[in-house]
Amino acid sequence: MDPHLLRTFSAVARCASFSGAARELGYTQSAVSQHIAALEADLGVELLSRRPVAPTEAGVRLLEHAGPLLLRLEAARTEVVRAGRAPAASVVLGASPLAMGDQVASALARLRVTAPRTEVTVRILDRAAVVARVATGRLDVGVVDGAAAPSDPLRLPEVGPLHALRCGEEELVVAVPDGHPLARRRGGVRLESLSAGLWLDAPEAAVPPPAGAEAFRIAVRCEGTDVRALLGLVRAGHGLALLPASVVEAAGGVAGVAVSAPRLVHRTELLHRRGLGEAVQALIGLLVPATR
Repeated sequence: MDPHLLRTFSAVARCASFSGAARELGYTQSAVSQHIAALEADLGVELLSRRPVAPTEAGVRLLEHAGPLLLRLEAARTEVVRAGRAPAASVVLGASPLAMGDQVASALARLRVTAPRTEVTVRILDRAAVVARVATGRLDVGVVDGAAAPSDPLRLPEVGPLHALRCGEEELVVAVPDGHPLARRRGGVRLESLSAGLWLDAPEAAVPPPAGAEAFRIAVRCEGTDVRALLGLVRAGHGLALLPASVVEAAGGVAGVAVSAPRLVHRTELLHRRGLGEAVQALIGLLVPATR
């Protein structure tokens, strides 16, 4: 399959419009229609219904493969192009909100001392965006977080030859208001015993429960990466959230309840590709010295 046709198909399906995809891609509407017709002719199946514009069953199957395929192609292009360029004295670091803690801030401060001419850019993004942008070269290095069994690696999407290094692990706790009955409880609590309670569904600003948010009663759905706003909702009694112990300890009006089962930790990992510049290698050494 021609990747240009596949990219056009993905855009039409996402926009639910031939004209919308044309504007997004910078093509004429006629060119978009020709791309879709060529792709359908190549595969011998109809991929899109026209009124309204929506993927057919065959189109849905193709979309499941299109995203990873296009991402891998972009990652391959980036790696080949970067291999032919001299490394620049700059670092672009992306971090998921709960991964951007004191460890990363301290490492960046030390980098500015050891390499004062290095230009540093930090971008706070959702976890999936960090992984994808490291894979495609839009980030030099990424730091992501999530729940995992002690000493187990994070489960990350397969997007190409990324290297993952452990940055750290800490206790996960259930964040509750100071006045909540659980705030005075000693000892841990089984997470499944809280499934009937009200929870905040914040996939980027909190750690998703291991069973998935659908297993818990959701009071408020929170979009975005603002951890401070999430803690405000917990403090006001809108629902519970699963967070690293250090985040809860630093917040006023919120208490952390240890999780006794399942056995989980909050794990952070550093992601990078091959062919790194000296500044990026120096930052990696500052972030993960214990892994060497």
